[in-house]
Amino acid sequence: MPTTATIHTLENGLTLIIEPMRDVRSAAFSFLVPAGSVHDPDGQNGTAAILSDLILRGAGPLDSRQLTATLDNLGLQRGESVGVKHLGFSGATVADRLTDALAVYSDILQNPHLPADQFEASRDGLSMTLEAMHDEPRQRLMVELRCLCFPAPWGTPTYGRLEQLKNISSDSITAHYHQLVRPNAAILGVAGGVDPAAVIDVVERSFGSWEPSPEPVPETLEHSPSVKHIDHESTQTHIGIAYDAVPYRHDDYYSAWAAVGVLSGGMSSRLFTEVRERRGLCYSISAVLNSLPHHARVLTYAGTTSDRAQETLDVTLAEIRRVADGIEPGELERCQARAKSALIMEQESTISRAGSVARDWFHLGRITTLEEVRGKIEALTVDTVLDYIHAHPPENFTVVTIGPEPLGLETQEVADGVS
Repeated sequence: MPTTATIHTLENGLTLIIEPMRDVRSAAFSFLVPAGSVHDPDGQNGTAAILSDLILRGAGPLDSRQLTATLDNLGLQRGESVGVKHLGFSGATVADRLTDALAVYSDILQNPHLPADQFEASRDGLSMTLEAMHDEPRQRLMVELRCLCFPAPWGTPTYGRLEQLKNISSDSITAHYHQLVRPNAAILGVAGGVDPAAVIDVVERSFGSWEPSPEPVPETLEHSPSVKHIDHESTQTHIGIAYDAVPYRHDDYYSAWAAVGVLSGGMSSRLFTEVRERRGLCYSISAVLNSLPHHARVLTYAGTTSDRAQETLDVTLAEIRRVADGIEPGELERCQARAKSALIMEQESTISRAGSVARDWFHLGRITTLEEVRGKIEALTVDTVLDYIHAHPPENFTVVTIGPEPLGLETQEVADGVS
């Protein structure tokens, strides 16, 4: 069970959040480093993704194999991710090995080798990943949908553009590292069976000498909804729909979350029951609320046969709009029950809590307790959710389709489109 979090900021700007958890013998960390794809140089989308791999190919006194062996010997369950704003590094192990794990990551972040002789292998690995994503229509669709629905550069593909990888060099990765991997604006979340004072001491010793540098601020460009079709010879059509919502920091965020939950929260949700089950229009349909610091979108996906694609799009848009006509109490209660179950599981997971406190700090500049979140979920009513929907009606849709033929849209549903 989590207790009150301790927040400590190093002189170099690194923010450390520690949440002790009673009766657990493990500990976890989540590092958010402000070097995500939003900072990729023009024409070099994929820089952050290559850096996230190359940075782990040797650090401090350890070469690539030694570094991997050291992390494995710590029993560390680790993960890396490339986000729009951050590179993410996380790990979980027994609590008494946390100090050693953080010392290794201190070298990874401050003294990486970034070996030039392994750059081609790293870039080739990313190329194969992107080729596989390109061949998977659903993944390709969602990448394109994010690019169109968020204002540039916030929709920049996190793993890059295949055609731009040739523009990236070993030297540009090194330059990117020196410009962006820095302690100021970095966040380290720690959770588990730990003593906050001891963790602060370890982090001060391991990261206190890390030199800060100026933080680049990406320029956000003007944005308007649009429609795009990508030709793909197939008997299937993939449909992506996006529309505006409120971000995590907004007071109405949980009402927005509930509105999406009514649409796509399990097998009793509206999109599943109406579009898939009752009408049999598609084999897969879902919607998620995706939040960046200042922008949020609802991202909807439907996969169907090409001969039913137009009807699938029309019915899905109608169901999205129909939520404004009313919500049944039982629909909201099911959303609340799912959320409470997720909270219970989160409070028992050190890696979930470490990630949550780091994300909270990034989005809110403070930590939300599980009790606070539970209170906000329980406070939701049909009226508060409908008030949100009426204040932020689903409209101005961005639509992306992949299939043999473009689909028709009513002109008032989107701005001038491209195909």
